[in-house]
Amino acid sequence: QVQLQESGPGLVKPSQTLSLTCTVSGGSITTSYYAWSWIRQPPGKGLEWMGVIDYDGSTSYSPSLKSRFTISRDNGKNTAYLEMNNLEPEDSAVYYCAADRFYYGSSARQYEYWGQGTQVTVTV
Repeated sequence: QVQLQESGPGLVKPSQTLSLTCTVSGGSITTSYYAWSWIRQPPGKGLEWMGVIDYDGSTSYSPSLKSRFTISRDNGKNTAYLEMNNLEPEDSAVYYCAADRFYYGSSARQYEYWGQGTQVTVTV
């Protein structure tokens, strides 16, 4: 059974850079046709799809967020990463990683695998 575990700093200051980790267990991040997404949910709001890294390493990003973050992975560590720069209080959210062979977007129930999420708070 594939499991995803997100981790990160929890509390960051505005203008800082955030790095989050999604560790995959029970399967390989390079398994054919699986795409690994980052999604976030600000308090009181819906899920927002941020971007995806495909099994072949190609990436795609939400046009509204593309300029401020990067998704990457380390195949040897079976881990995906999300790095966001120039953080704002509006970036406070629970950040999730998820995976599916056929879907990427903001609907949680469409994903085959979904992590527990990690809270990020941007505050002075």
